[in-house]
Amino acid sequence: MMADASHWSIFINAALINNFVLAYFLGLCPFLGVSAKLQTAIRMGGAVTFVMLVASICAYVLNMLLLAMDAPYLKLISYILVIASTVQLVEMLLRKLSPATFRALGIFLPLITTNCAILGLALFQTNRGYDFSRAIVFALGAAAGFTLALVLMAGVREKLDLASVPDVVKGTTAAFFVAGILSLSFMGFAGLGR
Repeated sequence: MMADASHWSIFINAALINNFVLAYFLGLCPFLGVSAKLQTAIRMGGAVTFVMLVASICAYVLNMLLLAMDAPYLKLISYILVIASTVQLVEMLLRKLSPATFRALGIFLPLITTNCAILGLALFQTNRGYDFSRAIVFALGAAAGFTLALVLMAGVREKLDLASVPDVVKGTTAAFFVAGILSLSFMGFAGLGR
């Protein structure tokens, strides 16, 4: 059962085996939109990591409260509210502390609010019955996997910008090809989860 899995296996499972972006195809909007430059991808990975950690902690506490009140039907709306609030906090902090990062992330920062990877994290961890420490490890693994996918994609796209590529394959087409190849390569980790 997933609830009694070791912390290490939960981390590896979330980061590599069941990578939210490359295996579950969650969070594709920021994955494709922010991964053109490596620096932007790293910054987005940091923002998503913070939001995932806060969302994980809040989802754990909210789940316990809702179960105690016998109102599990409020999970989804509660999680969305917490995620939206956390993203607003991140947006305000970045605007104040790092205006360059705020401008570089542009529209994709508010899109973290609707990032299904973060909502998926909250739903997966509560459905799997993780205790608090496992929920944190799961969030860190999912965030590491998300950041890894962004960085890999950004690295390849930066190299493609310098390469001689036919016009028909440049831009979005190349991004989709790279995303497909990355996804196929991550499917090789599927056997590790058994």
